Amino acid sequence: MKSKKNLQPIDFDLVEKWLENYCLDPLTSQDDLTQFRIDLYETDQEWIVEALLNEYNSSDIKVFIEDNKLVITAVKSSTPSNELKKVRTIQFPFQVINQKVMAHYINGILEVLISKSEKGLGKNCYITLP
Repeated sequence: MKSKKNLQPIDFDLVEKWLENYCLDPLTSQDDLTQFRIDLYETDQEWIVEALLNEYNSSDIKVFIEDNKLVITAVKSSTPSNELKKVRTIQFPFQVINQKVMAHYINGILEVLISKSEKGLGKNCYITLP
C-alpha cells in the first residue's frame, strides 16, 4: 500500500507578494510585447492565467506544468522553413504540480485554472486542451 505524500499548505501571503512583484516587473511587460500577453487573476477557489494567443489554433498550443512552473508554448508552422514559436514560463511560489490544473482555449484566449483546494497528480505533465 502506498503512503500519502505530506503536502505543504500554500502560504497565501507569499502568493500575494509574488503576484504584486510579478505585475510590477518590467520584464513581464517586455515578454507581453515580444512573446504573448499574459494576465494573472485570483479568485477564492483558483488562480487564473490568461494568455492572448489570437493567431494560434488550440492544436498549436501546449501547456506543461513542471514543479513550480507553468510553461505555455505556441508553435505555428505555415511552412517548414517559417516557424513561429513563442514560449512563456511563469514561476509560482508553490508547487503547481500539487494542485489541480485545467485549461481551455476559446476565441484566441487560453485560460489555465490552478485550484487552491483540489490536489493534483504531484508530477510534471502536459495539460490537455479540450
